Amino acid sequence: MPPDPVFGELSPGERFWYNHRDWLKDCGYLLRPRFQEGWTPNPSIERVEARKREEYQTWGNPVVMDATVIADGSCVMMKRIILEASRLSQELDIATWFSAEPQRSDAANHCVPILRVLADPKEPEWAIVVMPLLRKYGKPRFDTIGEAIDFFRQIFQGVQFMHKHNIAHRDCTSLNIMMDGTSLYREPFHPIKQDRKRDFSGKVRPSLTRTQHPVKYYLTDFGLSRRYKPEERPPLERTARGGDKSAPEMVLRACDPFPTDVYYLGNLIKTEFLEGDKWTSQKLGFEFMRPLVTEMTQHDPSNRPTMDEVVQRFDDLVHSLSSWKLRSRVVKRADSSLFGFYYGITHWLRRISFIFRGVPPIPVPSQ
Repeated sequence: MPPDPVFGELSPGERFWYNHRDWLKDCGYLLRPRFQEGWTPNPSIERVEARKREEYQTWGNPVVMDATVIADGSCVMMKRIILEASRLSQELDIATWFSAEPQRSDAANHCVPILRVLADPKEPEWAIVVMPLLRKYGKPRFDTIGEAIDFFRQIFQGVQFMHKHNIAHRDCTSLNIMMDGTSLYREPFHPIKQDRKRDFSGKVRPSLTRTQHPVKYYLTDFGLSRRYKPEERPPLERTARGGDKSAPEMVLRACDPFPTDVYYLGNLIKTEFLEGDKWTSQKLGFEFMRPLVTEMTQHDPSNRPTMDEVVQRFDDLVHSLSSWKLRSRVVKRADSSLFGFYYGITHWLRRISFIFRGVPPIPVPSQ
């Protein structure tokens, strides 16, 4: 009988990256020690202890991998994209099109930039795309209502930009909306355990808020995205089952994916801000978004507003909010009283400073 596997051994998916480590190094990217020649898991280390060590950190999806740029020490993300396995996949074409000029320089473009495309010399049916290292959009937590308003504005604008170019994302859910939060941290964070320092020597906490240093949010993962000719709209496309399967049209065999994108964004705000769910605590103070979210999540897709209408109605709504409201602290229903007292004091100190210094209540990220 073969020996029992040792906890922490490279998975079959990870071995792809292990086998490509030298070539990636020649391309200018260094993989973590786990993927270097000679590394093996220690069979005497308990699972609980192993999970606390950097060399045992793994990605849940082996098609993605982090790497260090040898030239400057920055961290990037890589993703394997299959080229011709399915004629239905447009992922690489869409991702690179948005990263080309003039789309790349358009302020409304919130599609994750593709820094480089590497042609795999060993397996030519695959390409490897290099992207910036991003964070979950809500970590660290929003400090003010204005910061969340900026988040809503950017994701609305980003999907509007895709729709303007006749591209439906088809999976613009919370898992595929990220942010470039590097500027919020004085010390680099680990690509997988992002609450830890990159060398895993301890915890890392943000040094700045989004108001102090505005961030940019990005739409990621175009594996289900589709591009259409103008004369093909509205399209009747086979229903895609992505991260959010709650859209009423999911029961249909085919639908127009553009109103479904509108639903996904509305449902994200509904579940992660207005009401909360089993993973996310309700955030107080966002009831002003309820009427728009209700329109965006209507049962009949034909009754939902277009992204152009969403952006216009959202702008009108924001103009009705006072500066006092925009500077208010984002409170989670699950926050303890002690947590609220401490963060309430620190928030007020920042708030007074921002008012006197004329810092805008809604962050304005640089382009």
